[in-house]
Amino acid sequence: MPIDDSYPVRLSVERPERFSRSHVGMRLAILVALSLLGAFAWLATLIYFAVPIVTAAFVSRDGREKFQAEHAARLRRWIHWIVAFDAYFTFLTDRFPNELPEETAAFTVEPAAAPTTGNALLRLVTSIPSAFVLALLWIAAAVTTVVAGVFILFREDYPEALYNFHLAVVRWGARLLAYHASLTAAYPPFDLDMTTPPTTHPGAPTAVNHPA
Repeated sequence: MPIDDSYPVRLSVERPERFSRSHVGMRLAILVALSLLGAFAWLATLIYFAVPIVTAAFVSRDGREKFQAEHAARLRRWIHWIVAFDAYFTFLTDRFPNELPEETAAFTVEPAAAPTTGNALLRLVTSIPSAFVLALLWIAAAVTTVVAGVFILFREDYPEALYNFHLAVVRWGARLLAYHASLTAAYPPFDLDMTTPPTTHPGAPTAVNHPA
């Protein structure tokens, strides 16, 4: 069954049959420590400003064609790592992305026309509405992530509704990042896409038949 075919940026994560209790404490400890240090705000701010500037620098230095042929794939890869870590820390999977992000989450972006330098920098402004909503969703996800962790400690699983919400938040972020990096011209929809693939064995990667 295809996953979110209506938008050119696609993300899917296979839900384990059972989540590992041993991963819960480590994840929650890291999340709490980063929250106390204010690291999430600094990191989000850095990514928000850096991504369009890096894209614009690539286009300005090497031209649109070279950006499309070489740099776009590099940016997709960086975003894939961010999305994979996000999927792990929101309890979408137990597979830590320490080697390949594909083992944690399947992320693809359909090729689009290469941006201009001006268009790339304009994303600093046009991304604001979607980024504002994402910030609100992150706050809600932070609370429900703790709830999911408690469920996993007792049941090695947590409610499907919470899982689908976490998936939708991570998917929103993936779409926004792809747009923010000028990898797609389509503005991220204001829609919580809770489409989820069938449950398989823990850690199994999703097969995605869409072009990168």
